[in-house]
Amino acid sequence: MHFKIAIIGTGNVAWHLASAFEDAGHEITEIYGRSIEKAEKWTERVYQGEATDSLDFTDSKAEIFVLAVSDSAISEVADEIILPEESILVHTSGSVPLEILGYSSAAYTGIFYPLQTFTKGKEVDFQQVPILLESDDQQTLLILKKLARSISPLQYVVKSKDRKALHIAAVFASNFTNHMVRIAEEIMHRQGLDFEMLKPLIIESMTKTLEMGARRAQTGPALRGDMDTLESHHQFLNYNETIAEIYRLVSQDIIDSN
Repeated sequence: MHFKIAIIGTGNVAWHLASAFEDAGHEITEIYGRSIEKAEKWTERVYQGEATDSLDFTDSKAEIFVLAVSDSAISEVADEIILPEESILVHTSGSVPLEILGYSSAAYTGIFYPLQTFTKGKEVDFQQVPILLESDDQQTLLILKKLARSISPLQYVVKSKDRKALHIAAVFASNFTNHMVRIAEEIMHRQGLDFEMLKPLIIESMTKTLEMGARRAQTGPALRGDMDTLESHHQFLNYNETIAEIYRLVSQDIIDSN
């Protein structure tokens, strides 16, 4: 089954989803952007679809409207958008509840959340991307399952309260992990050392974590209870109180968790 889909937004998630939907044989009818110039630029990268800066979709042929905007903009756009009868409106956020779409003009609402980080210009293999779905209407949920199945074999029905927990876990696993690597980069550069030296360790550590589980893969001075090394590291980091405190708190949590 192929769907007619309108994309509301011109960011990274919007672009990757539009491409994935088209590759799966769906039709992109419109791409909305607050800036018509930006929307027009995006329509040049899809097979079809009109650019628009109007949220009045009364005459649209789309069956599903995908709201791929920033979390802070979802409520405003959902309240302003005018949709055809019997249409489905979904948002793509991991942390915003379904109920935020409750005051929209949509006949049916849902969540279509791809659990992945998206970067402009970097291709994403949607066959490896879990799609988290939610709707209070069972028929709508079935339609969203069909749409998700067309781009990914990984679909999960997850309620808003559980999706929030998952999103927080994702922040720890992805965003915070990335920030720790950024701190490591800064420490290396401050000492005039080549960060390339750490890359094999990072790759091996993450591989072990995913294969063995994080608890079994944990190593380091905190796990060993090596207080002399921990104190030495903490003193070294005194040039930056924030980083030193992060080191202390994370080390203590490793000690307490084991």
